[in-house]
Formats: sequence, structure tokens, C-alpha cells
Amino acid sequence: MRVLFLILNGLMAALFIFAAALQYNDDDIVRWMAIYLAAAACCIAAHRGKLKAWVPVAVTVVSVGWSAIYAARGAWGMPVGEMFAEWEMKNQQIVEEREMFGLLIVAGWMIVLALVSRKAGKPGTRAET
Repeated sequence: MRVLFLILNGLMAALFIFAAALQYNDDDIVRWMAIYLAAAACCIAAHRGKLKAWVPVAVTVVSVGWSAIYAARGAWGMPVGEMFAEWEMKNQQIVEEREMFGLLIVAGWMIVLALVSRKAGKPGTRAET
């Protein structure tokens, strides 16, 4: 099970780094790169056994809060299949739906990392109580 986690965590780290790299032409490059690189850093720290559980929790809170803004604007109401209907970034609602789901992917994996790091009980990985 540990090997599977390490493989998935490595894939997620690569995905988050790739997502950060794709932001080079975005209007708000700093905040998008920050959230994706924060998620990648959590993956790397977890791989090294140095992740404190509160860090991915903080990234989760930011991601969920940020995605809630998109959901309130109507991104949640669109059919998921429409995200892939067109690849150009012309339809703002589709762009926001993609961004919302990207943030939810970050939040989902950060929850996994928080649970794993808390459960591990190793020095430097346990949440402070």
C-alpha cells in the first residue's frame, strides 16, 4: 500500500508542477502558480516524510474557499462534459468550471496527504495537538 501511495503522490506532484507551468500566459499567474506549487511542495514533503498535517489542510482551505467562488458564479451547474467540448479559452464559464475542478483536485489530494501524514506518526509528520 505504501508503494502505491508513493507512486500516486509522485504522479500528483508531477501533475501539479505541470499545471503550474501551464499558467505562464494566465492573467493571474502568481496566485495560480502559488496554489499548484504549494500542492506540489506538499507532495514532495510527504514523499520525504517531512510533511506536517496542518500544511495540506491550509492548502485545502484555500482551494475549497477559492473553488466556492467559482461555484457561486455558476461553474458548478454546468455539465462536466462541457469542460472538454472546446479547448480554446473563449467561454468564460467553461474556463471557470475547469479552474474550479482544478482547485477541487488540489483539495482532494491535500486531504489525502493530511490524513496520511497524521496517521504516519513519524517525527516531523504528525499534526501538533
